[in-house]
Amino acid sequence: MEKNFDINDGGYSIRSKIYCQNQKNIDQVILFLHGFGSYKDTAALTKFAEKVISKYKTTAVIGFDFPCHGADARKKLMLSECCAYLDLVKKYVHEHFGTERIYIYATSFGGFLILKYIHENGNPFVKIALRSPAVNMYDSLLEHAKNSGQYDKLMKGKEVLLGHERKVKVSPAFFEEIRETNLNEIEFIDFADELMILHGTEDDTVPFAEVEQFADNNIIEFVPFEGDHRVRNPKTMDFVIHTIITFFDLGA
Repeated sequence: MEKNFDINDGGYSIRSKIYCQNQKNIDQVILFLHGFGSYKDTAALTKFAEKVISKYKTTAVIGFDFPCHGADARKKLMLSECCAYLDLVKKYVHEHFGTERIYIYATSFGGFLILKYIHENGNPFVKIALRSPAVNMYDSLLEHAKNSGQYDKLMKGKEVLLGHERKVKVSPAFFEEIRETNLNEIEFIDFADELMILHGTEDDTVPFAEVEQFADNNIIEFVPFEGDHRVRNPKTMDFVIHTIITFFDLGA
């Protein structure tokens, strides 16, 4: 089954979606963190969730919209609120399902956010799989602004609209927040055993070599695959999903 629901907590209303066989019998949950300008209802999440719940009867997969993404009602994008959403979804899982067994599957901007989160808070998750994590988030977003014809406006201190499925209003202050979180200057070796990175060899959004170097510097398992940032090839997506599920080792 799949069902949309809202998590109303802390003054926020987090648009969420759960995939599972039976909500009354869940002992572990995988949270899906989408990319910048994307949202919870992606084909990547749906296909992944279907594969998981078809085999693991007591596992649920939950996706949710970050602030200013998808069906979210907020207008101003802030890193602090992105992390607050993650905290509140994690809290919901603890309270609603009574489990501490939470895994993370994060893509692109979602990968940037979860790395920032564990650096600042430690890692409360069992395992974290990162597909095409934006370890160069500032450069990637700046390039996006240039390609969208928004760069000059941004340099004048004005807000710009960036994104894919939904345009996100981004302020110069948000760019500065991103710039100050330089993942390549942070050590993640202590978390390496719980992390895995998958990255496309033809990624033109987050350069392959940069992510490979990041993984090598932090002794993180690195799995290359043939493809670009958004993984459009069904066979490649099947490989990615299989690799992540195997890494998670969810049990029976």
